[in-house]
Amino acid sequence: MQTEIEVLMVAAITISCLHTIAGPDHYVPFIALSKSRGWSLSKTLLWTIICGCAHVWSSVLLGLGAAAIGWSFSKIQWFEDIRGGIAGWTLVGFGLLYGVWGLINATRGKRHKHFDFYEDGSMYVYEHREGEIVAPAERHKVTPWIMFVIFLLGPCEPMIPLLFFPAVKSSWWGIILLVIVYTFFTLVTMAAIVIIGYYGFAFVKTEKLERYTHALGGATIFACGTGMVFLGW
Repeated sequence: MQTEIEVLMVAAITISCLHTIAGPDHYVPFIALSKSRGWSLSKTLLWTIICGCAHVWSSVLLGLGAAAIGWSFSKIQWFEDIRGGIAGWTLVGFGLLYGVWGLINATRGKRHKHFDFYEDGSMYVYEHREGEIVAPAERHKVTPWIMFVIFLLGPCEPMIPLLFFPAVKSSWWGIILLVIVYTFFTLVTMAAIVIIGYYGFAFVKTEKLERYTHALGGATIFACGTGMVFLGW
């Protein structure tokens, strides 16, 4: 179990960092708000962390639902001998399906959030597909609390199977460890990029990578599960 948790931790770190870096909406709005409103670095980071926590814990809440199911399975006596294999295959299956779904959405141009910035410092958010024109009435002015709601309603789905695995193995310490690792690296990555942008340094443009975020998350989960099932990780 120790080795398996280590593998899951690597997957959690990879997913949290990729998911954050590949999504400009995780940091660009905070940089823009800080400049338009004259925020100090400390206030900018405060709102970054508040919204980041909303994003992380909505993901964790979904993951705990999967963990509860896994924990229930772990108490069934006939499930004892096969639970390790089932958990590993769950990662393989979820990773494959999630990755394929991510690729399909990337090629079809799935609806995604977009932020518009204006010279007066105002910022508006709306959802659209590439090339789709959105009416002004469908755009919403961004405030710190609007950002909080956006992050709260935008969880990171790959956390679901990661927490299912240790639950099947009846390992609450594994669940807690994964939640801490995922939370820490998501918030640190967000804060680091916001600090870079706050001081005027441009971060690598990731708009094209953003559409493949789900596919990359699925690939990470699939690799993790494959290693456990076939390579004895």
